[in-house]
Amino acid sequence: MRDVLDPLRRGVAEFIGTFTLVFIGAGSIMAAAGFRDPTLVGIALAHGLAIAVMVSGLGHISGGHFNPAVTLSFVITRRIAPLLAVVYWVVQFGAAVIAALLLKWIFPTVAVNGTKLGAPSLTPVITVGAGVAVEAILTFFLVWVIFATAVDPRGTFKSIAGLAIGLTITLDILMGGPLTGAAMNPARAFGPELVQNYWTHAWIYYVGPALGGITAGLLYDWLYLRPLAPEPVGPPETGVREPRPGETAAS
Repeated sequence: MRDVLDPLRRGVAEFIGTFTLVFIGAGSIMAAAGFRDPTLVGIALAHGLAIAVMVSGLGHISGGHFNPAVTLSFVITRRIAPLLAVVYWVVQFGAAVIAALLLKWIFPTVAVNGTKLGAPSLTPVITVGAGVAVEAILTFFLVWVIFATAVDPRGTFKSIAGLAIGLTITLDILMGGPLTGAAMNPARAFGPELVQNYWTHAWIYYVGPALGGITAGLLYDWLYLRPLAPEPVGPPETGVREPRPGETAAS
């Protein structure tokens, strides 16, 4: 029974986390527009805090992906079963759509139409190719930090991985928000795009994050996790005892 319920438990956690990201993230864009104060810092913090809180609260249940590109990087590195990944993708995209539907119902039409329901969009000052590159690079940063803090058992900040991941999203939006919207997440883009029927340059937000996520996952896995190296000094498996103050190192 436990094995049967495990995908359900994980799926519910992924649903809640993804829903929170879209509801708070896209909602902050419309809320800011409603007050005629589209503050980039506030929008970046809203997205980053949503992820930091949800990864901290739900990461021990599902791993705290909340992002199809993150799940894809886990599939490529064989860190999640393909069937479970499909469950994650279904609930991630589904949660994004439901969050977008609620936002459209809550906010006035002027805020919804003025922001395209918070869907990411490409600024006309850069090319489509540059937009793909920005989304890929920003997602690379995100997935790299996820692997370094939440996947790598030696990660210095594993106990506060949610904060590191949330801050990565915040800094990514501070740079990429004015250029592409800095989605870094196909589900974050898909929900508002579908509900608002806004598909201009939409493919950028699927190709870019997929490329960045796969590259970061494979590179970190190859360099640091296969095999697990280098070993930190101190743990018994290294064969090296970390000296206390006043002692000499022993091997």
